[in-house]
Amino acid sequence: MRLEIDFNDEIGEVKEEECTLVRELLFLAAEKEGVKEGTEVSITFVDNDRIQEINREYRDKDQPTDVISFAMEEMGEGEIAIIGDDIPKLLGDIIISIPRTREQAEDYGHSFARELGFLAVHGFLHLLGYDHMTKEDESKMFSRQKEILEAYGLER
Repeated sequence: MRLEIDFNDEIGEVKEEECTLVRELLFLAAEKEGVKEGTEVSITFVDNDRIQEINREYRDKDQPTDVISFAMEEMGEGEIAIIGDDIPKLLGDIIISIPRTREQAEDYGHSFARELGFLAVHGFLHLLGYDHMTKEDESKMFSRQKEILEAYGLER
């Protein structure tokens, strides 16, 4: 297995088939991105209050959002890189607001599964270093997301 995924449903609302969807999508994304065997990622499902609290604490934005990613292996100032290929890579954490996922699925006129899959892939690509701060980066990231979702068969 290329990717080890740890799920944590803090609100008890995510069905097993939805976790399976996310797992399969991230396996596909990991394969397409050439992620190293044994790489680990955690996914936590929360409510809007919890994601707002996290957004406020870590991003100074006092509002709920849909997904937040925390990359574990980003090098901070003064940190030393760990050397060694046999150590499992800890990609980081993806936190998804389930109520926000439902709201956005309705707003965009597609299924909850499609929105959940989109947010999971979006968060995963952030962990791999993709971003959307510039138009060029946004274009690269969003086309990669679309490619992965379409390859899985999860289209709008």
